[in-house]
Amino acid sequence: MDLLSVQHLAKKESNNYLLQDIHFTLPPGERIAIAGETGSGKTTLLKLIGGLLQPDEGAVFFEGQRVLGPWEKLIPGHPRIAYLSQHFELRNNYRVEEELESRNLLPEQDATRIYQLCRIDHLLKRKTTQLSGGERQRIVLAAWLTRSPDLLLLDEPYSNLDTHHRAIIRAVLHDVYQELHTNMILVSHEAADMLSWADRVLVLKEGKIVQEGSPSALYRYPDNEYVAGLFGPYNIISANTAKALWGNGWVNPKENKALLRPEQLLLVNSDEPNIKGKVKQVLYYGSYSMIIIQAGEQLLQVQSAISTLQPGDEVSVSAGLNNPWLLNG
Repeated sequence: MDLLSVQHLAKKESNNYLLQDIHFTLPPGERIAIAGETGSGKTTLLKLIGGLLQPDEGAVFFEGQRVLGPWEKLIPGHPRIAYLSQHFELRNNYRVEEELESRNLLPEQDATRIYQLCRIDHLLKRKTTQLSGGERQRIVLAAWLTRSPDLLLLDEPYSNLDTHHRAIIRAVLHDVYQELHTNMILVSHEAADMLSWADRVLVLKEGKIVQEGSPSALYRYPDNEYVAGLFGPYNIISANTAKALWGNGWVNPKENKALLRPEQLLLVNSDEPNIKGKVKQVLYYGSYSMIIIQAGEQLLQVQSAISTLQPGDEVSVSAGLNNPWLLNG
């Protein structure tokens, strides 16, 4: 049996659909990420799943039982579904251990293990007013986990965190999944956070699921530019550039847009098919540089380990053995 079944879910606001005909299932053990631009309905979907909003159409079933909305029960929410909001709150001037003890339903040994998993065991004697944003978030997560939820809904868990605390919460979620086997659904607008974490990704646009699949499938084979852009930079290859890169033998049967990711292009010094251009900009990212190249009317982004190029340098670009992906729209 699926742990979660979302059936033709819809939510309206002033007769306009925020979400429409959303349906998917979550088998036990799978991690789902929900992607989409701001306003696409990601947070609304999480709240409907958790029983914090009332659907206008459709239903959510958790282990075969319908999740009741706030119009149907006095205290909104499902006892076995935890919703970690972007806006986590702790009571002021309490020690962390007092805040956790007030919510804990586990034996002390099990609770201590959760505090260790969440990297907060060294914070227990501190006041809640003495914590950073990342520390507060991990404490709220630990508080939810001590109630043994079967499903954890994570709403933008990496937002408003610096690089250090993002790395910590990323490691914490990995350990929680591995050791506690807690099922998770995550909402994020950061491609790296979804691609490295999820087993499956759902892409929302204007309240509808427009594509779903594995992270690698959505990154390599997006249906359209909207999906492509959610998961990182890309190049749309013009017909003239395609001829230079692949010769006259390459045919675009439906004249769809042809897509290549920056890492699929190479800077070369050879006679293989290539297109020549001039470096317009070099963006240094540490382990690689993004080289922006003007090749006639075509602007190309090339990911390269070469960091010695300067604006104005002439270069040759090849696709190597990489063929473009043809978008559907």
